[in-house]
Amino acid sequence: MFVSYKWLQEYVDLSGITPDELAEKITRSGIEVEGVEVLNEGLKGVVIGHVLEREQHPNADKLNKCLVDIGEENPVQIICGAPNVDKGQKVAVATVGAVLPGNFKIKKAKLRGEESNGMICSLSELGIDGKLVAKEFSEGIFVFPNDVTVGEDALEKLQRDDQILELGLTANRGDCLSMLGVAYEVAAILNREVKLPNPTVKPIAEKATDYISIKVEANEDNPLYVAKVIKNVKIAPSPLWMQGRLMAAGIRPHNNVVDITNYILLEYGQPLHAFDYDRFGSKEILVRRAKAGEKIVTLDAAERILTEDHLVITNGIEPVALAGVMGGANSEVQADTTTVLLESAYFKGETVRKASKDHGLRSEASSRFEKGVDPNRVRAAAERAAELLALYASGEVLEGEAVVDTLQIDPAVISITLEKINRVLGTDISIQEVKSIFTRLQFETSVDHETITVTVPTRRGDITIAEDLIEEVARLYGYDHLPSTLPSGSSTPGHLTAYQQKRRAVRRYLEGAGLYQALTYSLTSEEKATQFALEIREPIKLAMPMSEDRSHLRLSIIPQLLEVVKYNVARQNDRVALYEAGPVFLANGTEELPDEKERLAGAITGLWEQHQWQGEKKEVDFFVLKGILEGLFAKLGFEQKIEYRQAIVEGMHPGRTAEVYLAGEKIGFVGQLHPMLQKEYDLKETYVFELCLEVILSEEVAPLQYQSIPRYPSITRDIALVVEKEKVAGELESIIVEAGGKLLKDVHVFDLYEGEHMEPGKKSIAFSLKYFDPEKTLTDEEVTKVHDKVLTAVKEKAGAVLRG
Repeated sequence: MFVSYKWLQEYVDLSGITPDELAEKITRSGIEVEGVEVLNEGLKGVVIGHVLEREQHPNADKLNKCLVDIGEENPVQIICGAPNVDKGQKVAVATVGAVLPGNFKIKKAKLRGEESNGMICSLSELGIDGKLVAKEFSEGIFVFPNDVTVGEDALEKLQRDDQILELGLTANRGDCLSMLGVAYEVAAILNREVKLPNPTVKPIAEKATDYISIKVEANEDNPLYVAKVIKNVKIAPSPLWMQGRLMAAGIRPHNNVVDITNYILLEYGQPLHAFDYDRFGSKEILVRRAKAGEKIVTLDAAERILTEDHLVITNGIEPVALAGVMGGANSEVQADTTTVLLESAYFKGETVRKASKDHGLRSEASSRFEKGVDPNRVRAAAERAAELLALYASGEVLEGEAVVDTLQIDPAVISITLEKINRVLGTDISIQEVKSIFTRLQFETSVDHETITVTVPTRRGDITIAEDLIEEVARLYGYDHLPSTLPSGSSTPGHLTAYQQKRRAVRRYLEGAGLYQALTYSLTSEEKATQFALEIREPIKLAMPMSEDRSHLRLSIIPQLLEVVKYNVARQNDRVALYEAGPVFLANGTEELPDEKERLAGAITGLWEQHQWQGEKKEVDFFVLKGILEGLFAKLGFEQKIEYRQAIVEGMHPGRTAEVYLAGEKIGFVGQLHPMLQKEYDLKETYVFELCLEVILSEEVAPLQYQSIPRYPSITRDIALVVEKEKVAGELESIIVEAGGKLLKDVHVFDLYEGEHMEPGKKSIAFSLKYFDPEKTLTDEEVTKVHDKVLTAVKEKAGAVLRG
C-alpha cells in the first residue's frame, strides 16, 4: 500500500511529524514501512508555461520552435520534439538551471541552429513511470488544464511535492489497504482525531429504482449490493490533484468517472465499478454463479471462459462483469457515456479469490475483497463517489439507490481481564491505560471491575479473539516498553534417545568405512517388490501409481540400491559403495495399515583398495563386506553375539552367502549377488547386505568396561584340524571357545588347506589360540591342561583330528 503523506494530512493532523518520523512510529507499532519515497527528490526549476506560438523548426522536420510564457518578464524560445505540442497549451517547462531526474541539468543550447532556453517536459521526464501516464500523453508532453496559473510550480500542481510511505502489509491487515484505514491507525499511534469525509449529495427528483432493479441469486457470495444512477455525466479528464494522487499510488488515470471509482477504492478501501447504463442492456441487475462454459470479454479485451465457481454480474441475460475482479467490455464507460450505473457491493472473499486465480487477474479490487472489506463502508463509498461524480463529472445523482441487503453485520464483542493482559505481556499496565489504548483505536469499551469488554468495529475484521486484543495493547503500548525477562521454571535439555544415538553411530561408522549414503524411492515395481525380502508378505499396490515401475511399496531396499549401483557403473564409476537406512512395508491384509520396519542395506562393487605407488589392487569380495559388518557390530558392542551361517537366499550366490544371527535370531544376510542377476544389471561381482535395523538398535548392550594393560605374558598355541569338508570354521571356533574357558582369550582362523596331500572329502583348518591370565604368569602345564581339553572337545564333537 502506497500512502501519500499530503493526502493523509486531510484525515489526521500530522503537524510536528515528518514523513520519516511517521514511518518509524508506524513500523514500531507493527506495520513495516518498507520505504519513504520523495517524489520530487533532486528536481527543481520546473514551472507551468503557456505556449504562445508554435512553428515548424526551419532545419528539422521533427522539431518545433515554440515561444513560451513561463511567468517571467519576457517569453522564451524552446525547441521541442514532442508531436503533440501546440499553441495555447499549458505545459511543464524545465527552465534554464533546472534539474531533472538522473541529475540532468537544463542549459541554454542550440538545436539545429535555433536557440533553446529550457525544455518542455513529458511526465516520464519528470520521473513518473511511463505505465502510469494517461494514454493521450504517453507519447508526448503533458498538457495541463487551462485553469492553472503560468509560472506556478508544475511539480506541486502534479502532486509531486509529496512523500510516499510504502507499507508492507500482512494478510490480516486488510483494513490498512485504504487511506481511511491508515488514518485510523496513525491517529491511534499519535493519539489524535480522525477527520472522515462527510459526503453531501443533492439528488434530482427522479428515483434510481425507476432505472434499475437488483436480483441476487447467490446471496451467500453477495449478501449486499448497492446501485446508484448518475445522469448527464460529461466524460473528461479528472482533476489534476486526483490524477496526481492516483499516479502516486501506482494507478494510471483514465477519465473522471473511472478515476473517481479508483480514488474511492484508495480512500475507502471499497472497490466500485461504473457501468455505462445505456450499454448495460437492461433495467435489471442479476447476480448469480456463472454457467459452465459461459464467456465474457473483460476490460482487457480478453475472452474468459467461466465455470460454476465464478460469480458474475449480469443484465439478466449475459455477464457484464466478473464480480470483484474486472468489468466487461460490453458495458465499459466510454467517451460518449452520459449515464453511469454505479456498483458498490460486498462480495465473499473466497469466491473472488477463486475467480482471480483461475483467470490470472490480480487487481486492486480483487486483492481487497480477498482480504475482506468493511461492510459498513459499502453504502458510504457509493455516496462519496456520487458526490465526486456530481462535482467533477457534472453528473445528476438520482434519488435513493437500488439495494439487496441480506448481510448480517455483527461486530465482534470480546471480553478480557486486565490480569491476563499483564500476564501475557509481562507488564503492569493499569486498567486506565488499557482503556485509553482501545479508545485511541476507536473501539467501544466498557469496564466491569477487572474485566474489559470491547466491541470491535467491522473495519477491523482481523480482531476476533482475546489474544488479538492483547496484541493491540502491546503494539500501541510500545514493544520497546515491554520488559525483557529470562524464562523461569524448570526445563529439559534436548538430547537424542539411545535409539537415535545408535542410529547416528551406524551412519557415521558406515560413512567412515567408505560407504556413501543413498536415498531411494520406497516405491518399486511388482516384480522387484518382494526380491531379497527378509520377511515375505503380499506386496502392497498403490491405488493410483505414477507408473508401473513405482506401483508397489517395497519389502527390501536392495533392488533400489542395485539400480543406483547400475547407474553409477554405467557412467564409468568403477568404485561404488553405498548404504541406505530406510523403511520397508509389510502388509497386514486389506483392513489394517501395513507395518513399517526399518532396514539397513548396502551394496559394493569394483575396486576396494588401490595403491598405485605399490602397484596393489584389491577387488571387493565377501570378506570385505563381512569385515565392514563385523566392525559395525563391534562399534555397537555386541560382536560376540553375532553368528554367520552359510545359507541359500534367492537372488544370491549359493556358495558366497551367509545369514546373520544376533543372539540366535536371524537379522539379515550378507553375500554376493547371483551371477545371473549380476548379468541382468550389467554388473561385475557385487556384494550386498540387508539387516533388521530396529532389532540391531534395540539390542541391549552391557556398559563399556575398560581393562588395564596386561602385566603378564600370553602363550599362543597353533593347531591344524583335519575335518570333513562340510564342517565350517565357525562351528569349530565355538567348540574351541567353550572348551577353552576363561584362560582362552582369543581364537582366529589363519589357514585353510584342501590340497593333494589331504584325504578325499577332508580339509585342514588352522587356528591360532591365545591363552592369558591377568593375575599371574601361566605355566606350560596349565596351558597344556586347557589345550588338551580343547583338542578332546573338537575330536568328540566335530570328529576333528590334529594334522600330522
